[in-house]
Amino acid sequence: MKKLLLIIATYLFPLVFCSAQTFHGNWNGQISIGGQKLTLVFHIKPDTCTLDSPDQGARGIPAVIGFQTNDSIQIKIPQIGAAYNGKKNGETIVGKFMQRGYSFPLTLSPGNGERNRPQTPKGPFDYNTKEITFKNNIDGTILAGTLTTPKITTEKTPVVLLVTGSGLQNRDEEIFEHKPFAVIADFLAKRGIASLRYDDRSIGKSTGDATKATTEQFRQDAEAGILYLRKVEKFKEVGVIGHSEGGIIAYLLGASKNADFIISLAGPTVSGKKLLLEQNRLVLKSQGIPQQTADDYVKVLEQVFDLRIQGTELSNPKKTIQEIIDNCNVTLPPTLQNNLALVLAHDAWTDYFLSLDPTENIKKMKCPAFLLNGDKDIQVPAELNIRNTLHLKNKKSRTKIYPGLNHLFQHCTTGTINEYKEIEETISVEVLEDISNFIQNLTM
Repeated sequence: MKKLLLIIATYLFPLVFCSAQTFHGNWNGQISIGGQKLTLVFHIKPDTCTLDSPDQGARGIPAVIGFQTNDSIQIKIPQIGAAYNGKKNGETIVGKFMQRGYSFPLTLSPGNGERNRPQTPKGPFDYNTKEITFKNNIDGTILAGTLTTPKITTEKTPVVLLVTGSGLQNRDEEIFEHKPFAVIADFLAKRGIASLRYDDRSIGKSTGDATKATTEQFRQDAEAGILYLRKVEKFKEVGVIGHSEGGIIAYLLGASKNADFIISLAGPTVSGKKLLLEQNRLVLKSQGIPQQTADDYVKVLEQVFDLRIQGTELSNPKKTIQEIIDNCNVTLPPTLQNNLALVLAHDAWTDYFLSLDPTENIKKMKCPAFLLNGDKDIQVPAELNIRNTLHLKNKKSRTKIYPGLNHLFQHCTTGTINEYKEIEETISVEVLEDISNFIQNLTM
């Protein structure tokens, strides 16, 4: 579950020209959102101006200069309904970033603010890559991706389809400038294993409407990818590696016999409702919220989720929240009460996910499965998920909990989301080795 409350849109749009001679250069800074820091980078040139949100993998978002003087500038980003007003202060620009009624202090410094990501693959490569597309025939969505194959590839070469977690991401599953799927594809190709990773619908070069998409639509997209690998590329052994929500999709594809084997990287094995309740409890605790307050919040949140599962439409969400709080006989700070009112707003993905329980599909799976989790994962807690899995039928199946690893399988200190971007490691080499060995022992 990588679905974070990030306010910047992650879509790329055609260039819009602007003029900004005085502030020519690259400027970077961070805004704070819900306890998280999000890096923004403006690229201002004489004839173009763009915005990057590298933490979200969004680059080249077009911007225009509203006005500029010798010491002040306004930058508008119309495609995401945002603007920045700043004034030079020595070597920095001090100002505010505004979007859809919210305002965030943002001080910009010269430079791109790039972080070190030593595991990101850099060419030349000793394997082959090619750009491909495949089609979800149910709704016509075209998915664009990268097929990575060893130098010597036959129909007997094992191949894996890489399926991202919740939230829309590109084919590398890029987050905070980490590219875990690119790292996995590189590692596997060097060990004789092919892979296909693809942009989520409506992201990058893929088409489709993601606004009403649920886990079911993303499952259909993944199933179309498997069909492409079998029918077009002629692979005989096709597996799935799914991260987080992608792990659930892997279970579904394993249960339906579409996949010959599956690997679940921090995939939930309990219902969406149960997972999100525990996730909220752990995230609040990681932010320093007292245990009793976190427990009280989750108690109320469970009833809010039940209303969503029932499809209840409410005319006055704040009043409903107060009634639930009163019935539960708890006291919550205003910030948490306001958040609960927002949770009541319906969206297709969450409404579907709350009721989704992969347990029966895990019971149905007959193919080999490898379920991995880090013991410091607070988004898909290992104790709740891996240890809950008692239904794997295939004798070659296995589970493993890694000490000291977080939801992205990075070595970490606390496991909190804020750590993700500060850690240089993209994914533990031990995890990469275990994935590779599992596939090789099955297929080679």
